[in-house]
Amino acid sequence: MKFLSAPWRWEFITNIRKQKDCLFCQVHKENPDDSLICFRGKQYFIILNKYPYSTGHLMIVPYQHFSSPDKISARDSVEMWELLNKSIEILRRHLHPDGFNIGMNIGKAAGAGIKDHFHMHVVPRWAGDANFMSVLGETKVMSYRIDDIRNILKRDLAK
Repeated sequence: MKFLSAPWRWEFITNIRKQKDCLFCQVHKENPDDSLICFRGKQYFIILNKYPYSTGHLMIVPYQHFSSPDKISARDSVEMWELLNKSIEILRRHLHPDGFNIGMNIGKAAGAGIKDHFHMHVVPRWAGDANFMSVLGETKVMSYRIDDIRNILKRDLAK
């Protein structure tokens, strides 16, 4: 197997290990113009994934630090589902994906990179996006600049 260098991943790997405080608890306190946050709701915020699986990969994150969605009431999860629906609508309108992967990795064994602060991933998908680049070259092609996606989402989520 050939390996393609991805030095940008090292920053993510080493920062997660070094961080004493939760990344999501820190990032939502930052100035939104200096972060990848696209929207701030009452109980949840939307942030683009800095290391996306595909163009437009975003996360819906509660402000409160919970390890699992079963720690919140059904009433308190309503905003998350509203933001999910609005995100899908905006991503469909602007990026025209053929589908979505939507999910949560709860706990380290399930693949959670930030295991103690649950969040929902919304990953746009296109027919053929698992093409030769990712299968053979283990490389992903991002069609849009992350700042362009953030600006689209910020504008449309504010409506």
